[in-house]
Amino acid sequence: MGVVRTARRQPARPAGLDADRPQGHPPVPLRSAHLPGVLKHTDGSVAHSWGLPEALIGFGAGLVVSLLTAAIAESATGYSANSSAPLPVVVIVANVAGLWAGLFSAALYASRRHGTGSLAADFGWRVGNWWELPAGAAVGLACQYVLIPLLYLPFEAFDRSLSHQLSQPVHRDTGAAHTVPEIAILLLFLAVGAPLIEELFFRGLLLRALLGRMPVPLAVVLSSVLFALAHFEAVQFAGLAAFGAVLAYQAWRTRRLGLSIGAHMAFNAAAVLSVVSLH
Repeated sequence: MGVVRTARRQPARPAGLDADRPQGHPPVPLRSAHLPGVLKHTDGSVAHSWGLPEALIGFGAGLVVSLLTAAIAESATGYSANSSAPLPVVVIVANVAGLWAGLFSAALYASRRHGTGSLAADFGWRVGNWWELPAGAAVGLACQYVLIPLLYLPFEAFDRSLSHQLSQPVHRDTGAAHTVPEIAILLLFLAVGAPLIEELFFRGLLLRALLGRMPVPLAVVLSSVLFALAHFEAVQFAGLAAFGAVLAYQAWRTRRLGLSIGAHMAFNAAAVLSVVSLH
């Protein structure tokens, strides 16, 4: 009589793991059992399998609204879009406020529809430690005064006017600010508001959505390229993309936006103050 072998009982699979993964091989992403659609990689970084459609729609909507609000402000102030004169402060405020409406709405909608409803929990939109803002500020200043100049240094040998071209956008955006209240408004919108909203969108919603679809290096590069394209500055594109990559790396490593917000604030503040101090 032959030996009868009972079927070997397979151990229960842990909740949330990929059912097709061979046993004995650690997973690269772990799907959270209590947060559907949220992936947590073995390195601790967080990604989303959702949010990309909302990011693309929100970005497009923000561009449209910003064009409309800027056009209304230009009409109210008599400013011509074809003019080489500096932008009035009210036009700058209307422009960025319109863009922010689309970016912030996209993050908020995606969080409430797919996530927990908390921007801090879903996108890391918070400061975790007291040192994150000052440490990020140091990174932002290093990017402004070291990384960007070194990046463009080889090209200045071929184009002596390159330095002037790089400074033109900030001169255009701040040249009309001559009083303390006007400078304070610019700093509030460009050095505080812009970093808060743009980090939430580009390094919160967009980067995490991309991390859920592709390898980390590619997600960092792609989010940085989109960040640079969003500024519509051809000459500054390379510098903005490099700075965006630094911000994305910080957000990926810390899983929070505190460092990138601090860096973005210092980067923008340095640009604004370096120009308005010349008036």
